[in-house]
Amino acid sequence: MSVSIQPSEALPLKPYKSLSNTELSQRIQTVRQQLGDSLLILGHHYQQDEVIEHSDLRGDSYQLSQMAAESAACKTIVFCGVHFMAETADILANRPEKLEQRDGQRVRVILPDMAAGCSMADMAAIDQVENAWADMGEVIDTKTVIPVTYINSAASLKAFCGRNGGIVCTSSNARAVLEWAFERGQRVFFFPDQHLGRNTALTMDITNDQMPVWDPYEDELGGNDEQAIRDSRVILWKGHCSVHQMFRPEHVDAFRKNHPGIKILVHPECPQDVNDLADVSGSTGKIINTVKESPAGTKWAIGTELHLVNRLKQEHPEQEIHFLSPVICMCATMYRIDLAHLCWCLENLVAKENVNVIEVDEETSRWSLVALERMLAVK
Repeated sequence: MSVSIQPSEALPLKPYKSLSNTELSQRIQTVRQQLGDSLLILGHHYQQDEVIEHSDLRGDSYQLSQMAAESAACKTIVFCGVHFMAETADILANRPEKLEQRDGQRVRVILPDMAAGCSMADMAAIDQVENAWADMGEVIDTKTVIPVTYINSAASLKAFCGRNGGIVCTSSNARAVLEWAFERGQRVFFFPDQHLGRNTALTMDITNDQMPVWDPYEDELGGNDEQAIRDSRVILWKGHCSVHQMFRPEHVDAFRKNHPGIKILVHPECPQDVNDLADVSGSTGKIINTVKESPAGTKWAIGTELHLVNRLKQEHPEQEIHFLSPVICMCATMYRIDLAHLCWCLENLVAKENVNVIEVDEETSRWSLVALERMLAVK
């Protein structure tokens, strides 16, 4: 598990809420100048533009954690993202070899708002996963099952995979990870996002009837009969991203009807019926690079988080870019990170009051790192 360290003498947050973005930006810049390269502010692609402007590094969750962990000068990471991302940054920045290089000095990892969670990650609690593992063990030999957790999950789930011969995946390497898993077992137990698991497995000639969905709120085998579990190749957890779940086939149909020649570009966290209709499906990085490498005049309807789509639209005026859904669809928990929270945690840092420090316990870190290192070894 991870803990949040809260000092008793911290500067209160409330006064920051009344400040303008201009003043907050000026104060953030002052702290950045004071702390220099001992501070790294990480900004996930889904963040608001005004937060991204203050980020030293911009990327997806794992990429950011990796880059920050490689910094020799960094003493504090402020992660403008969500809780599981800060956990991963803590695990990677404070792994044993890094601590040895720094004579045992930990890098602090701060999450500006502790309410910035992830609805997908919250759909799979460690006790639910452990109970499911035990229940399926009554029907099949779990020694032949390889657990795979998406990077968008709590550290406790990464540790579960590490302890049980499993691995972590990202949306960009999910297929390579599943191939790795099938070299070592007969089945994969994939959590917490059913759509990424399904869409990836379908490209490997695994059919839907070989992919039962495990609902943790069903009493018997996640809502499945014993034969479905025995016949399975991939057991999918009933979880999803609330943002990508919003995209529908009718949205694709409408864009193709009203914008002849448009291409559909989606993230594989989208449901299968949307993913199957897309011209291109890929990770956040692939979405960004696909647009970046496309010629002027290309028309796109993009199915991923709203802030990222709007940023791509601003950065590529030579192309016609639309948000795939007519419904506003953004990561509400990511949106909780704003300039007020960022300024507040930075000025507390200068005042030696480290608010919202995320620290994963040693045992969870150790086994999480095992699963993460297995992922890094996958080619």
